Amino acid sequence: MKSSKIRKTIGVILLIGLVSLCFFKPVQSWIQLPDQLTMMPGEATSALEDLEDQLPYFFSIEDEENSDVIQVTAGSKPIKHIEKEKVPKVEVIPGGQSVGVRLSSKGVMVVGFHLLNTEQGQKSPAEAAGIQKGDIIVKIDQQPVEDMTGVTSILKSPVQDKEMQIELIRNGEKIVKNVQPSVTASENSRQLGMYIRDSAAGVGTMTFFEPTSGSYGALGHAISDVDTKRPVTIHEGEILRSAVKSIERGGKGMPGEKQASLLNHQDVLGTITKNNTFGIYGKLNQGHDLMNEGQEPMPIAYAEEVEEGPAKILTVVENEEVEEFDVEVIRSSPQKHAATKGMVIKVTDERLLEKTGGIIQGMSGSPIIQDDKIIGAVTHVFVNDASAGYGSHIEWMLEEAGVDTMREERKAS
Repeated sequence: MKSSKIRKTIGVILLIGLVSLCFFKPVQSWIQLPDQLTMMPGEATSALEDLEDQLPYFFSIEDEENSDVIQVTAGSKPIKHIEKEKVPKVEVIPGGQSVGVRLSSKGVMVVGFHLLNTEQGQKSPAEAAGIQKGDIIVKIDQQPVEDMTGVTSILKSPVQDKEMQIELIRNGEKIVKNVQPSVTASENSRQLGMYIRDSAAGVGTMTFFEPTSGSYGALGHAISDVDTKRPVTIHEGEILRSAVKSIERGGKGMPGEKQASLLNHQDVLGTITKNNTFGIYGKLNQGHDLMNEGQEPMPIAYAEEVEEGPAKILTVVENEEVEEFDVEVIRSSPQKHAATKGMVIKVTDERLLEKTGGIIQGMSGSPIIQDDKIIGAVTHVFVNDASAGYGSHIEWMLEEAGVDTMREERKAS
């Protein structure tokens, strides 16, 4: 009986000791040690320093360069092995090249209206039926419409004095409108009283391309229709080599512009498959002839890594030569959601200021480099100060291009 009571007493003492041990700081530190440590490129030293800060002074860390584990010791006795998970570097080739852009919209875009003489007086039948600027017409009387020629052909087909069914896309939604056309007997055709366009063209700057997949991103903002100001919905598109022939300097209230020309309409560099708020995206053709292609891949910097201070942009101001120019990052806002105005930059390079006055049209998409990392792209100029403008963080453009930014892996770390 007595021995049983002694055993119980010892058991209680051991239990109390064990529970107390759990509140002992070194033991807590040991319990809290992770089984795995995610190490981002270039952040291995920082990750180890953070780990050491969590440990009491008599714990030490042994990390061999080529080893897959970190060994934690107390004195000379190993007490924990932590696996190292290294997240691969995200690298792309910075651009800066001037590129010509040619887009054909899906269907035809309504860009305006004009009045016709009708039985109800002067009006635009299309506008009266509820069609709006920016609508994309894809079918007329069940016949697919791909370009302006197709619309003309349908309107000149055997004339019938009846409503025409117009199928269109508005803000991503399919809408059907019935339009009573105005019949012109002398021309034997029907008229709808609207102006349409089926293609767009322009010049911008290549931001980056990924050498393995051939994916690229350019411009940093959408190509919009000149009349409707809405992004052009792409049916097909392509980028071509372009050379800057002259510069129209920018000033207060007057944005400047690169005057560029396409070198060869047959010299297609790649396709355009996406046109949205963050620029244009697609695939480069194999054997493409991009100048500055000898540029080595460069790691990217995430939004939270961008610092206020000196940086550079890559762009073309004459012919096809990609040059570096000094800028300063005035402000950078780490963002959880994609946005085109994550940075404010200011041109500080006297040579560029003399040549262009600062940021000009055609410069959009120029990659921004800081500490040998691509941090973003030029997107907009300030109307009242041509020397300054906005930039977008590179990670958003990469995601639009389908390049893995390791965002989930970084969250996990």
